[in-house]
Order: sequence, then structure tokens, then C-alpha cells
Amino acid sequence: MSNSASRPASVISILAIACCFGLFLLLVYLAYLPNQTGPYEQIGTYTPAERSEKLAELRANEAKHASSYAWIDQSAGVVQLPIERAMELTVQRYQRN
Repeated sequence: MSNSASRPASVISILAIACCFGLFLLLVYLAYLPNQTGPYEQIGTYTPAERSEKLAELRANEAKHASSYAWIDQSAGVVQLPIERAMELTVQRYQRN
């Protein structure tokens, strides 16, 4: 057995341990705090029929854009072409070179 008597912990040591523990709890709380992004605007609340309808609408809109002519930026001379015509022009350009 040792003859040395045990000393009580100093107040500074107790405060330091309590501060470290409090900091740890604060970090855990902030890590698990849910992200608050605001109210949802009907995201994920569509029924399967509504999702199918929106998908069909999207595909119809994409098909219309993929098969029509339009100006993208008239001042810069940028034009939207149907895909088939764009492929023909690309082939012609590479055959010339």
C-alpha cells in the first residue's frame, strides 16, 4: 500500500472536464439537428397517377423541342434545330473537312 493520501480534484480540472463534456454535447446536438429548409412545395406528395401524368407531359414537351425550329439567341445567331437535321449538318461539315 502507498502512504500518499489522495488529493481531491481541483476546481479547474472539474470545470475543464465539464466544459469539454458540454462542448461535446453541443457538437452532437448540432450534428443531429435536422436541416430546416422551409415549407415543402408539394415535393414528394404526388400520387403515382400524377407522377405518370407529369412524366408524360415532360416527355411530350421534350419531343416537341427535339423536333422543332426556334431561336435560342437571335442576336448571337443560335438556333434550335430538330435532332435529325442537326445530325445531317454535322455529318456534312465533317465530310467537307
